[in-house]
Amino acid sequence: MSVLGNILWIFLGGGIVLFLLYLFGGIILCITIIGIPFGVQCIKLSVLALLPFGREIRTTKWGHGIVSTLLNVIWIVFAGLAIALCHVVFGLFCAITIIGIPFAKQHMKLASLALTPFGHTYD
Repeated sequence: MSVLGNILWIFLGGGIVLFLLYLFGGIILCITIIGIPFGVQCIKLSVLALLPFGREIRTTKWGHGIVSTLLNVIWIVFAGLAIALCHVVFGLFCAITIIGIPFAKQHMKLASLALTPFGHTYD
């Protein structure tokens, strides 16, 4: 089921567009020294945005540390809130139809991760 969901997500749920946007943002952020941790998180988000079905988000053992909290605050202020809000809006549009409900769930999963990416991992 997750393979079919991922194939449909790429074409109908905006997966390829999200992948390219996150990847482009990650590469741009990695150009600067200060932006490297944020760029790495964007690249991780791009992989998850391409194939989100069948993956779970988990908090790492250092997920509630001072460094990840500080990086999450910086992320929220500069990019996270806008990205998460976009995922919520797309999720609401997808939830209008019955067929789009699984896509809406994935957008909400991506919204929570886009809000605070540091200290989380996915399997």
